Amino acid sequence: MVEPVTTEEKTAEMAATADLPTLKVALLGCGVVGSAVATMLVTNADDLAARVGARLDLIGIAVRRPDRRRPDVPVDPALFTSDADTLVRSADIVVEVIGGIDPARGHILTAMEHGASVVTANKALLAEDGPTLYAAAAEHGVDLYYEAAVAGAIPIVRPMRESLVGDDVVRVLGIVNGTTNFVLDKMDTTGAGFAETVEQAQALGYAEADPTADVEGFDAAAKAAILASLAFHTRVASADVHREGITEVTAADVRAARDMDAVVKLLAICELQRDASGTPSGVTVRVHPAMIDRSHPLASVRDAYNAVFVEAAAAGELMFYGKGAGGEPTSSAVLGDVVAVARHRLAGGHGPTESAYADLPVVPMGHAETRYHISLAVADRPGVLAQVATAFADHDVSIETVRQRILGEGDDSRAQLVIVTHRAPDSALAATVEALAGLDTVDEVVSWMRVEGA
Repeated sequence: MVEPVTTEEKTAEMAATADLPTLKVALLGCGVVGSAVATMLVTNADDLAARVGARLDLIGIAVRRPDRRRPDVPVDPALFTSDADTLVRSADIVVEVIGGIDPARGHILTAMEHGASVVTANKALLAEDGPTLYAAAAEHGVDLYYEAAVAGAIPIVRPMRESLVGDDVVRVLGIVNGTTNFVLDKMDTTGAGFAETVEQAQALGYAEADPTADVEGFDAAAKAAILASLAFHTRVASADVHREGITEVTAADVRAARDMDAVVKLLAICELQRDASGTPSGVTVRVHPAMIDRSHPLASVRDAYNAVFVEAAAAGELMFYGKGAGGEPTSSAVLGDVVAVARHRLAGGHGPTESAYADLPVVPMGHAETRYHISLAVADRPGVLAQVATAFADHDVSIETVRQRILGEGDDSRAQLVIVTHRAPDSALAATVEALAGLDTVDEVVSWMRVEGA
């Protein structure tokens, strides 16, 4: 059993850190994450000092409204300022949690120009203009750390950038947006529809009043770009990511997945492509809903949790799981980075920089190999199945399973065909669906969805 820290021990700890050097920390933003970071910096000051070897002095917090009362943030109100530019020029470490592209980019570049290392949670900026920030960090010999930019408290950036850097990562599958995972999980467990479940997520604080960034996949796409860049030593931007959201996922889709012992998840998928000789030839990066077998570890990720599943040549399969958002979980990742860059600063060096040596092309979505689950409403008469099978064969798509269910009776009876394919290029699968829709024996392509994890 762990013994509690006594008052005497705490006093001794404070005395031991009293004469340590000081590093000045500037915080940009004091929202949900910023408030938690400020609180941890103050309440854990002595422990952090002991771990770093220097005291971390919070010298200011840049906000838009410095006069606003913030009773839940235990800092001197005089620390709040609207002058972020002046604040970052006097800091040793700048923590940026305001989000967005500008003015965050300008503040980070100014901080680096004046010798400050930067810790950021800004996935959108990293995915859109990461190379500018990496170049500035290298030019000025400072750190740029961003563990909190992907999957909140889950340590994934540093393992990808450091622990797995000697291995060859071949695939990354991630549930990296808690809002969409909550929505899809509740649709699966309760049978509710999309709109109803989004309202529930908003009521519980898992979704914003405008959930577009989450449900349309923009948030996940930015994180996928960062993960792909790390995994494949190649610069990948948000614009390179094929993106589809979950707004078109229906309760019928979720039931169809359940019928094949699968669940629907919004997945961020990053894959290494190889040519005929086995040489890496490109990468595909995509975000879209997909059915995934319930036996896969990602299928068990519930509620608003996140998980990243990594496949590497030597390490094999690895799973990183935990809280992907929220003030305290995200602040844990931020403070971990702050401690790391503070230690580097004391030692007179910096940590790993960007690795983009592979410079592989990001190939179009059509080159990605996947499987499709397709539901067709067809006429119940001889020859229909053969005609459908021919459409698949014409596009070099192999059928894995077919299930048929008769709808109605007599001369007007119809049938439902549920087809799952083997893996094939997405372009061939999409062309097959288009061809099926044009058959006179097919009343309707009721639904189609990709199948992953096998």
